[in-house]
This record gives sequence, C-alpha cells and structure tokens, in this order.
Amino acid sequence: MSRDEHTISRPQTTASAASSNTLHHPPQSQNEKQPLPESSGLSRPTFLEGHGESALPEDKKEEAIENLEDDWENDPENARNWSSGKKWLAVCIVSFYTFNSPLASSMMAPGLPEIALKYNITNPTVTALTLSIFLLSFAIGPLILAPLSEMYGRTWVLHICNLFTLAFSLGCAFAPNTGALIGFRFLSGLSGSAPIACGGGSVGDLFSEKDRASAMALYSLGPLIGPVVGPIAGGFIAQTIGIKYVFIVIACICGLSAMIGIPLLRETYGPVIRLRRAQKSADPEAAAKIHPALAKAHENKLHVLWVNLTRPIMMLCTSFICFILSLYMAFMYGIFYLMFTTFAEFFATTYGFRPGVGGLTYLGLGIGFFAATIFGAKFADQVYHYLAAKNGGVGKPEMRIPALFFGSFFVPIGLFWYGWSAQAKTHWIMPVIGSGIFGFGMMTTFLPIQLYLVDAFTFAASAIAAAAVFRSVFGFAFPLFGMQMFAALGLGGGNSLLAGLAIVLGIPFPVWIYYKGEAIRMRSKLGRG
Repeated sequence: MSRDEHTISRPQTTASAASSNTLHHPPQSQNEKQPLPESSGLSRPTFLEGHGESALPEDKKEEAIENLEDDWENDPENARNWSSGKKWLAVCIVSFYTFNSPLASSMMAPGLPEIALKYNITNPTVTALTLSIFLLSFAIGPLILAPLSEMYGRTWVLHICNLFTLAFSLGCAFAPNTGALIGFRFLSGLSGSAPIACGGGSVGDLFSEKDRASAMALYSLGPLIGPVVGPIAGGFIAQTIGIKYVFIVIACICGLSAMIGIPLLRETYGPVIRLRRAQKSADPEAAAKIHPALAKAHENKLHVLWVNLTRPIMMLCTSFICFILSLYMAFMYGIFYLMFTTFAEFFATTYGFRPGVGGLTYLGLGIGFFAATIFGAKFADQVYHYLAAKNGGVGKPEMRIPALFFGSFFVPIGLFWYGWSAQAKTHWIMPVIGSGIFGFGMMTTFLPIQLYLVDAFTFAASAIAAAAVFRSVFGFAFPLFGMQMFAALGLGGGNSLLAGLAIVLGIPFPVWIYYKGEAIRMRSKLGRG
C-alpha cells in the first residue's frame, strides 16, 4: 500500500481525537498529502550544522506535520500504542496528581477556627479568604500551564508543579503571619492547577475517542473526591494534632506522588515526543526536513507562549459551545463548593455534629461521585458506541451529549431533595442522600463535557483550561454570597433557585449542541472539522 493510500484509508473517527494527537489525525477532508503552500507562512527553516534551537509552532502549523510523516500512528513511541498496563499506569499517576490539589484546597476547612485563633484573625472574611484564595489561583494557573504543556510537554509540567506545591504547602505549615499564609495558599493553588490544566490532554494522548471514557472518569474523579476526602481527614487531623499538620500531610502526599510519578510517568504528548526525537538526531538538517513546521529554527518562544496563553480566553470569547459547557460545569462546581462551605455549620447547628464527625457528612457527595464514575462512565461509553455504530462506525463529539442529558436530570432532583429535607430538619441522612444524588448528577455531567471538549477542539488542554478557569472562579465566588442567599431564602428556597438555574443551563443548551454542534465546529478555526 502506498503512503498516500495509507493516509486516505484511515478511519474518520480519528478526526475527533485529543488535541495532543491533532498532529497525527487531521480531519478526513485534509488527509490527502499536499505540499506546504507558500502563503501558509510555514517556511522551510535553515539550520546551521549541528544547531537549530526549536520551539513548538502555533495553531494550524500542526496539521502540516502529518503531511510529511504519516507513520506516527504505528510508531511505538506514540502513547496510543503503549501497552494497556503502561497506559493505565500513566492515567493512575496523572489522576493521583489531580487528586492532590483539590485535596489541599479543602483539607484545612474544618480547622478555620484554629487558623483564626493562631493568627489572631477577627474578620470572618479574612478567615474565609485563607481557604478560598486557593481557588482563585486555580483560575489563573491553567492559563499559563496549559499552553506550557502544549509547548514543552505535559509530564515535566506535572512533575515540577507538584514539587512546587509540596514546597508551598510546607510554607503554609510554617507561615509566620496571615499575609504569608494567604500568599503561600495562593502559590499552592497556582502550582497545583497543573494537573487540572493538562491532565485531560494526557488522557486524550493515551486513548482514542472511543476508549477514553473510563480513563477520563478516573481522571475527573480527583477534583471531585479531593474536596470530599479533605474535610474528613482535615477535621480529625486539626482536632487531634493541630492545623499545622494538615499542611504537612499535604506536603507528604505530594512527596509520595513525586516518588511514584517522576520515575514512572513518561511524556505522552506526540508533538513534543517527535520534536525531542528530531533534536537528538545525528543529522539535525535531515530531521528538519522531516519536521519543517515543528522544528522551526529560532522561533520566538515568547510569541508562541503568548499565542498559547491567550487561546483559552479566546475559546471562551469566540466559541459559544466552549462557553456554555464551561459555564454549566462552573455553575455545578460553584454549587458544590457552596455545599462544601455550608455543610459544617448546618450539621453543627441543626444536628449537633462536632467537626470530625461533621466531616463524614461529605461522604454522601463522595458516594455519588463513585457511583457516577462506575455507572456513568459505562453508560457514556455504551451510548457513544451505539450512536457511532448507527453512523457507520464513525464517532462524533456530539455523541457525548446524550450522557449529559442523563446526568442533568439528577442535578435539580438532588438540589430539591437536599434543600427541602434540610429546611424541614428531617433525619440527618435525608440531606446527605440529597447531596449524593446531586453528586451523582454532577459527576455524570462532568464526564461527557470533559470528553466533548477534548474531542471537539484542536487544542484540548486549552479547552480544558478554559473550563477550569470558569470552574475556579465560580468555586471562589459562590461561597461568598451563598450564606446571604440561604439566610434570605432558606435552604429550601435557595436550593430550589439553584435547581431552576440548573434546569435552564442543563437541558435546552445541550439539546441545541447535540443538533447544531457539528455545523458550528465546521466553521470554527479552533474546533475540529
């Protein structure tokens, strides 16, 4: 079979693979090999012998590589060709990293009174700021770290940021004053956002669109389980040995993940793997002929970084699909953190729970998340495969949306259940069950949204980063007004208002995306054709 025939015969389903492999899987309509047009700006670079400083190119230059080297699909260094065990080891390590930072975001919550006492904080807003500042930096970090991961690779961004999180957590433990504590918390969130920014791209690197639902479910579990486990563990740690040791435990967990991840996790991002291999070539000029668009000599790296840095914001501003799905995720994440901040006071005042035992009430959310990971991921896979089979075996990102419908119905049910059972002061298990139903719906909607963003956009890490920015801002803001809302409307009325908004965001817009999303993507410069 000739090289051209090999290229043309690829399955169309690869057109919706992760951004990390856009390089290897261009849209079907562009699969025939074409010479680089002079007007494209992809000039042939000139290398001095043995020289040629390289940086990843910007935007659409990636597609040109496929036209010059089309054996990557069968290359053993391609992460999708790794053994199943190696793939799942990588997913588990990335998921472990992803678990650490959300754990750190919430673990100190039960110890806030001790924080206020230790640093003589009398303003409740400042006390709350020591907790929520972490989420604010979570909104900033992905804007920087996602493009860095697409320029220099996912793996070392994860490793280095994890080590910074370890150091900043120790800084929190030994902070001499309130300002230092807030500063170290901000920096911890900044470095800790790396797995949120590029972990989804790593999953896309490892699995095709048909096979990645379970891996994405495991990856998505960390940001949701971490804030649940955190208060449970943090409450008992702060109550028994002191708040300082909460931060020391966080540092120890980061150290453990580094000991596992640094020796075992390998780079998954195809463009970076190929660039590194070209740079190691004995003949850089010959390597440049294979990768002329990728190995562009003396590329202005600051310009490339700026282009990549602004891409997540551009996605939110120019892609309504990215905006509305990110908004829906952010809305649910804000409700989650609103529950998170109000649980302790509600169960303490209504049922007399102490901080340690009160932390166990978060198990309802955790059980809902686990159930969604098991059943929701399986349901999403089955729906996708069924719709792809009906479409001649060709999968599309919009085939993720029916699973989103399914989860969207559980979100308002859980909010109504939680709010009115809490308002009526029924047995404590009833609000916990309601929170579990909400958790199931939330996780079941998160998964297809994450998968859609990975499948639909050329730069998956930037799309995930755009969603992460929205999520973190809402997670930071909702607890600030939530107490006033519940004071005015009650838990029943307040949660009913949130449930109504969840219905508005979670039902009509996904229906619209299901029917119109493909046409919109075909017209977008950032989406996959």
